[in-house]
Amino acid sequence: MKTIPVLLSLLLAIASGSVQAHGDGHAASAPQGAVQKEQKPWGIAGERRATKRTVQITMSDDMRFTPSRIEVRQGETLRLVMHNTGAVLHELVIGTPQALEEHAALMLKFPDMEHDEPYMAHVPPSQAGEIVWTFNRAGEFDFACLIAGHFQAGMRGKLIVRPR
Repeated sequence: MKTIPVLLSLLLAIASGSVQAHGDGHAASAPQGAVQKEQKPWGIAGERRATKRTVQITMSDDMRFTPSRIEVRQGETLRLVMHNTGAVLHELVIGTPQALEEHAALMLKFPDMEHDEPYMAHVPPSQAGEIVWTFNRAGEFDFACLIAGHFQAGMRGKLIVRPR
């Protein structure tokens, strides 16, 4: 069962202080400092200079992303720019359906948990955030807002990465 290692890792991060609370202190821009480049099933953090396409995404309080489906070519580096048109904090997290479901369940238990990875962006109301990501693995992946209740209300979308 993969849930135990994920839960254990997050609990250890909480205990060590490397995970903090969601709140108004989130920067609207990409994470500061060096980006940790770790291969994930859905790709790896990209270099902005390698971006050939920008996709604008709207996040709203009706718990929807527009567009909710994005097609990418394997190997493509995208700049995803999220605009929060709502009155509450939203986020966009890329992952596999299973990873996002597990993380969303954890967010219900620990709603003040903060996370900061290059495949996620927290966007305060009336602000914008971005993710630069290289989709180097073909497949179907998801993106979602994992703030407690948002995922459960249907705030998610699909990323289709077509083979080269």
